[in-house]
Amino acid sequence: MSALVQHPGYEEESLQRVSGQLPCREVQAGMLLSLMGQPHQYSYPSIFIYGHRSSGKSHVMHVLLKELQLPHATVSCVECLSVAVLFEQVLLSFFSCDAASLLPRSPSLSDFVRVYRQQCSQCPAKQTRYIVMEKAELLRDADANLLPALLRLQELVEDNVTVILLSEIVWDKFRPNTGCFEPLLLHFPDYSKGELQQVLSRDKHPSYSAEFYSSYINILLGVFYSVCRDLRELRHLAALNFSKFCEPLAEGKVKETDTHKLWRNIEPHLKKAMGTVYLREVSSLQWEQMQQMEEKDTGAVRGLSAHTHVELPYYSKFLLIAAYLASYNPARTDKRFFLKHHGKIRKTNFLKKNEKTSNHLLGPKPFPLDRLLAIFYSVVDSRVAPTASIFSQISSLVTLQLLTQVSHDDQLDAPKYKCAVSMDFICAISRTVNFEIVQYLYDFL
Repeated sequence: MSALVQHPGYEEESLQRVSGQLPCREVQAGMLLSLMGQPHQYSYPSIFIYGHRSSGKSHVMHVLLKELQLPHATVSCVECLSVAVLFEQVLLSFFSCDAASLLPRSPSLSDFVRVYRQQCSQCPAKQTRYIVMEKAELLRDADANLLPALLRLQELVEDNVTVILLSEIVWDKFRPNTGCFEPLLLHFPDYSKGELQQVLSRDKHPSYSAEFYSSYINILLGVFYSVCRDLRELRHLAALNFSKFCEPLAEGKVKETDTHKLWRNIEPHLKKAMGTVYLREVSSLQWEQMQQMEEKDTGAVRGLSAHTHVELPYYSKFLLIAAYLASYNPARTDKRFFLKHHGKIRKTNFLKKNEKTSNHLLGPKPFPLDRLLAIFYSVVDSRVAPTASIFSQISSLVTLQLLTQVSHDDQLDAPKYKCAVSMDFICAISRTVNFEIVQYLYDFL
């Protein structure tokens, strides 16, 4: 591996440490080192590194700058609420706290350049200084002159400084209409399945052999690779489910080599966890407690998705119930279910040719917003004012993919939705608010 990360300006021992910490990213690290050049040489003014989330961009930069002991300032654009915070972090990293105090209360870009040049005259750079901007896509929302200035900061401050931008989007989305200095581009591709296997296998448990943990990672990737290729998320799932994978081994029922029996034990748990990928609905401890409760109570609704109602606000539960009723009940039955004096109406009078089949077999039907709110105010057990909070909770349900908006985004006067949850899911939510939803479903009359 060390043969891939080589550069004449750095010690071989340091490069070997870099290679050991960057599995499957030696090629990108070597290309980055070739762009950066030797420490005492002038580097290119700006480098743009892009790639999907968890492709190793920040990790490679952190390891290179730390192990090779290069002067640098790492700035997260998420934490920089203003350009003043950005300027202060750069000056504090390269110089001293006295340099940051020279900035005015609301510094402009020219103030930052002036202070930087003053400090450079007193403390000239012996090596290339690097400014690493994480989440650089947020710079597009900053002042129009900030991004072009950072790209040519080396020219403005007359110092050996290189700005490295880390982003999840391509450079074409950054380029201003007025033009700017073009940085060097370096792409970090996604990890392949074999590379994920190699990286995740390095986190082996000390109580078990490397081959045993590698076989567990192989099973995990066989389930999750088609829906998730995020290294951090896969690492979280691996740590979360490993204890369940080892249960038969700890009880002495199987051996480490009995992969088939271990797979049969862990398969249902991995399938349940697949429904919670990228969602932090509960903590890891709560997830383990839920698994234990399921084993004791086999009659309860199974799967983590049945417990997601715990995280929903009170009125969001009733909004979801109202949405389910609107999706699976014909519109003209609302009078029967939600009015006190509706008269005696037989179910046969409602039947049409297209309603002889169960609505649950036909699937959810779209409904307008006003019908959803009308049912909501009928089923909720207290008087609720139509405030902005109610409408924001509807948007949250759409974001959580519990509701689906079927109308166009620009249709503001009468948006339409469909309910996207199952019967078991809505029954579990109804039980938490003591609402008998079956009594209000047309199919169960």
